[in-house]
Amino acid sequence: MSLFRLDASILPATSASRSLADLVEAEWVTAHPAASIVRRDLSLEPVPATAWADVVTSGFVEDADRTERQRAARTLATTIAEELVSAEALLFAVPLYNYGVSQHFKTWFDLAYTDPRIDPQGTALRGKPATLVTVLGGNYAPGTPKEGWDHSTAWLRRVLADVWGLDLRVVERPFTLVGVNPALDSFADAASVLKQGAEADARRYGQEIAALRRSA
Repeated sequence: MSLFRLDASILPATSASRSLADLVEAEWVTAHPAASIVRRDLSLEPVPATAWADVVTSGFVEDADRTERQRAARTLATTIAEELVSAEALLFAVPLYNYGVSQHFKTWFDLAYTDPRIDPQGTALRGKPATLVTVLGGNYAPGTPKEGWDHSTAWLRRVLADVWGLDLRVVERPFTLVGVNPALDSFADAASVLKQGAEADARRYGQEIAALRRSA
């Protein structure tokens, strides 16, 4: 029995996404105190930017003709996929960076996607309970001045829920830069309410994935 947790924040000490993921994890541990947690921290161990291309190109040559880098990339892809397939539940903490998907997460996803067990035709991940925690420095909700500028959250939902088929829950906390960026000081009350709501969602979804764990 295990929970797989991935963190993509580049600032571990002050990460809002990690703090929310900690709440999800705490609920899992409460329900399953003897369960293991497999961690992959993309800030400490980023996936090489060349890995995806190395795996793809290695498919066009015989094994004997593959480079050491291609072989290493294939081994890493298998390891990453095994972490996902073996876990009973999944937890992803992925911030919005510069209006788009974290490059660390995208590189990790692309490499994992090369494994045939977790492609769209595969069943290894389909229906597996998962929680995505994502945080945004500003607020990109409908009606806000920057509505439509978040090019990360919808993509994350698409690839995790629709492509991989996970039973996905999403914790979203906007306005994490309130209190950091003085230009956002007037939104302090709204940010506080949003933070409390996200924390409540994190606890609830942690309880749900603990209850809905699926055997690997």
